[in-house]
Amino acid sequence: MKAKITRRDFLKKSSTGVVAAVVIPQFLGPGVSRVFAAPAGDDMTLKDYYAHFGVDEGIIERTMSEAMSRGGDYCDVYFEHSVTSYVGLEDNAVNRAYSDIDFGVGIRTLKGDQTGYSFTEEVTEEAMKLAAGTAANIASSGAGGGPVHLKLHKTPDYYPVEESWENTGIDRKVSYLQQIDSEALALDPALIKTRIWYVTKYSYILIATSDGRIVYDYSPIGQIYLNTTAERNGRREQNGHAIGGRVGREYFTPERKDDLIKTAVRRTLEMFEAVTPEPGEMPVVLAAGSSGILLHEAIGHGMEADFNRKGISIFSDKIGERVAEDFVTIIDDGTCVNARGALNVDDEANDTERTLLVENGVLRSYLHDRISADHYGVESTGSGRRQSFRFPNQPRMRCTYMADGPHAREEIIASVDKGLYCESFSNGQVYIGAGDFTFYVKSGRMIEGGRLTAPVKDINIIGNGPEVLRDIVMVGDDLRLADGGGSCGKGGQFVPVSLGLPTAKVKKITVGSAG
Repeated sequence: MKAKITRRDFLKKSSTGVVAAVVIPQFLGPGVSRVFAAPAGDDMTLKDYYAHFGVDEGIIERTMSEAMSRGGDYCDVYFEHSVTSYVGLEDNAVNRAYSDIDFGVGIRTLKGDQTGYSFTEEVTEEAMKLAAGTAANIASSGAGGGPVHLKLHKTPDYYPVEESWENTGIDRKVSYLQQIDSEALALDPALIKTRIWYVTKYSYILIATSDGRIVYDYSPIGQIYLNTTAERNGRREQNGHAIGGRVGREYFTPERKDDLIKTAVRRTLEMFEAVTPEPGEMPVVLAAGSSGILLHEAIGHGMEADFNRKGISIFSDKIGERVAEDFVTIIDDGTCVNARGALNVDDEANDTERTLLVENGVLRSYLHDRISADHYGVESTGSGRRQSFRFPNQPRMRCTYMADGPHAREEIIASVDKGLYCESFSNGQVYIGAGDFTFYVKSGRMIEGGRLTAPVKDINIIGNGPEVLRDIVMVGDDLRLADGGGSCGKGGQFVPVSLGLPTAKVKKITVGSAG
């Protein structure tokens, strides 16, 4: 089910302004109601979304006609209203708190593979048509077309929510963070400090396309990050952990809170026993879960279709070719329920899906938006994404992971005489063209004689994504998605993503010192 707010409650509370104390600034224009509530119930309708943005079908169709007036092939109009809230706790006191409201519409016109784009924060017909005229300039024939009649396209619900963020006040968030703080510090006398971030976001999206499709979506996000600092004999160490997804408040159960605390504290305390291995090539075992960042950064970006359409990616001529062992299957999936990278619909109003990128070692597909799908003569994979209404779409990852393989975790670790076990990474840098990468190992252990031994610190791993893909020689049967997910940057835009991995052994990666 979606967020538990009915249409009746929405309409009633909108008039009294008690659902969400979000006053829309004057610059948003006279066509916007001053107080918004979440159109997130099961019985919310297209009509409610029209009212939410102060538009109707006629206004949207006239805007699209203007956007295509100079001969554009296609147009879409993307309405967005997002509210992001951040609360930070340090030394058991709030050290930062804010809310950010984003409201506006982006208008895109395509002519072949060229894009004309404009946006406005004033959602009135006059302002929208002015923006549409700017987007129309990508074409110059003067032979304009118009949209067909808009028809609602129904979408699934991959992020059901029971307790929406609109109904969660800052007092409840602060109280929860203080509870995390006190429980974390109580676990070990060496712990001296916590820093905790609680970030929530909810977005209302309405998308119309010139080929007659209109969709709407309500999208929540919640995430908590805990960083702990410990001190022993004058030496300080810190580490952390995050949990979250496209979720409501009910996601943060006592069990998840306990796992957040214990994982962050464990990673921090392990640093006092950590060693720095000798640099050089060695086998590397990637732990199930958050080490999937290596898959995302070093391999996934190279499978985004725009890099391949432009001949940038090393995978540009590899469709149908073997790129890994036959037990390696890589998937980018928009349908992972409540995952941070899940999508009910992409930002071009296309259906999302589970896309097989590599199947049994063979490269099968890229990640396509509308432009690349037209270029390759295939269907979109529902991967057209944008940071907000201020940006045009790009092909982007959603929830990228490797499927389970035939090996057990214990078998994989036991196969390594001397090597490295990596649990989590940070500060990754990747060159998309060649696939070269470097990552800082945030948490990991040595493998000696087939056993996990000392924790490690101050090391990087350095390699090449396609080579690592070919060098994966064992894949476990314990696929896990990273608990928190993250935000992926590309072309100046950031979008929420998820990633995952079963335990996997890479035959060799270069390990270097980061100290």
